[in-house]
Amino acid sequence: MEIGKRIRELRNAQGWNQEEFAEKTFVSRQTISSWENDKSYPDIKSLLLMSELFNVSLDELIKGDIVTMKKEISNESIREYRFWSNIFAVGFLIAVIIPYPLIHFFKIYGVIIFVLYYVALIALSIKVEVLKKHNDIQTYKEIVAFSEGKELSTEEKIAEKAKRPYQKVLLAIASAALTLAVMLLFHLILG
Repeated sequence: MEIGKRIRELRNAQGWNQEEFAEKTFVSRQTISSWENDKSYPDIKSLLLMSELFNVSLDELIKGDIVTMKKEISNESIREYRFWSNIFAVGFLIAVIIPYPLIHFFKIYGVIIFVLYYVALIALSIKVEVLKKHNDIQTYKEIVAFSEGKELSTEEKIAEKAKRPYQKVLLAIASAALTLAVMLLFHLILG
């Protein structure tokens, strides 16, 4: 049974119209209608509240919709990961470009500004790493598959986990080389 039908069934059993039920769940009547017509899916807070209002377990309320719920949670994780990783990517590119000009033009103040920026970037990288760990993604192939909402086969997962240690080292070396190359370029230009 789909959740929309289940919500309508339980709401009718209580004798509530959509307006009354909307007041009890702190949403609009249109939201109730969207849920009942399977146009949208209730968030976890609403599901917990409905579970209490209908005096049924969460399992009873969403029975048959576990797959849909897992997909929704996965989509939210993908969106969150994309958001923070994109911000980090832009931040990293800025970190590669700005050190030399900051130091060249602002001397010691440029160093202070860069150090503060770098600390913020480290905090952001920790956020991205936590999201990667939470979703068990580390290698490029795992990240691409996750971002596309796909799953790797068991064999692919094993192969990717074997790559993790040396890929991090190579990424650090490549990042340092890129930063050095950009700094040398700025030195030649601004020299």
